[in-house]
Amino acid sequence: MTYVECVLDNFPTSDRYLDELCEQLCADSVCAQVMKYCLEGWPDRNQLQGPVKHYWHERTALSVHDGLLLHDTRAIRVWLKRDSGQYWPSVHHTVSSSCSCMSFNPETRRLLVGMDTGSICEFILSEDYNKMTPAHTYQAHQSRVTVVLFVLEMEWLLSTGQDKNFTWHCSESGQQLGTYRTTAWVSGLQFDVETRHAFVGDQSGQVTILKLEQDSCSLVTTFKGHTGNVTALCWDPVQRVLFSGSSDHSIIMWDIGGRKGTAIELQGHNDKVQGLCYASHTRQLISCSSDGGIVIWNMDVTRQETPEWLDSDSCQKCEQPFFWNFKQMWDSKKIGLRQHHCRKCGQAVCGKCSSKRSTIPLMGFEFEVRVCDSCHESITDEDRAPTATFHDSKHSIVYMHYEPTTGNLLTSGTDKVIKLWDMTPVVS
Repeated sequence: MTYVECVLDNFPTSDRYLDELCEQLCADSVCAQVMKYCLEGWPDRNQLQGPVKHYWHERTALSVHDGLLLHDTRAIRVWLKRDSGQYWPSVHHTVSSSCSCMSFNPETRRLLVGMDTGSICEFILSEDYNKMTPAHTYQAHQSRVTVVLFVLEMEWLLSTGQDKNFTWHCSESGQQLGTYRTTAWVSGLQFDVETRHAFVGDQSGQVTILKLEQDSCSLVTTFKGHTGNVTALCWDPVQRVLFSGSSDHSIIMWDIGGRKGTAIELQGHNDKVQGLCYASHTRQLISCSSDGGIVIWNMDVTRQETPEWLDSDSCQKCEQPFFWNFKQMWDSKKIGLRQHHCRKCGQAVCGKCSSKRSTIPLMGFEFEVRVCDSCHESITDEDRAPTATFHDSKHSIVYMHYEPTTGNLLTSGTDKVIKLWDMTPVVS
């Protein structure tokens, strides 16, 4: 059996050659069966017969794209900017399993790579970044590592996995210091060095704050505000605010330093939020999403909390009954109406009393949302002034990183392309 190793910089560009590859793959009975399992799901290994059985252990690295059977190269690459201005790989290191996440510390040139197997591999890069030396392997989790975070000040390695465990290791001795069991597997992790607080966002949509000690931890509190799973976290130690992004397309700013429980919502994406970075020197938040949008939020304005939605059996404007209010429907001989909510005041209203739409940027609504008629009249043109700028990355973003010292933003997408952006014109 032959499968294609998808290497970005030398992938065949000829449509004719790709068509020939697709025909060859479909004509091969083993390839065809493997492609079917990749698309529909793999059975247990003992249910497989013949040569296909040999590829059961490779199933997590196999995928089908546009009729091609692809295999993960399991390669780590270090890209250096040459004199020509172009980036070329200086290191190509192959590892034993697929990489799921990584963390790099420029001060120590320490690279930590999380694996699908649950282990974390540590490498030391040379001063010229042309050599990568394996240093240590941490057996941290029982399944795929989701987040790796290295804390230089503590010499701690924090990690989370799909086994629902949050662990921290001593990077000097390599020993595990402690572990904490989460309610769902974690997809976001941040750490405050001063207070030793870890912020853990998981697939249930909640953010858990843990107080870490050398070999133990304690639960401080839990934030619940998202209707989808938490996909990104960003901590600003100066303002002491935590930003969380979610698959529900929203961002929430949790004002932890203010100690008032303030939570500000930001609505500016049409798909799940994939990355958050905060530029503290300009007080701007950078967010990226699967919709390809890069949004720059001005956080140096006084924002308002979104009101809680009120419950009512009838419209709080015209008092018409909602469709579940059978008693009032019978007494008034009127058909019940569907319930809506005004995004500005939170009142329960009918469609007739909330026929208008408006942006409310200071409440985080950069897109038009439903408001009741009375609130629509109270919103001025000044209130509608945008507090965010929108930019199209031209690809569906899966990861982002912002470097404030250079003003560069890196994004990678589902198109397997890495893009480097100069953000100085918009983050200033």
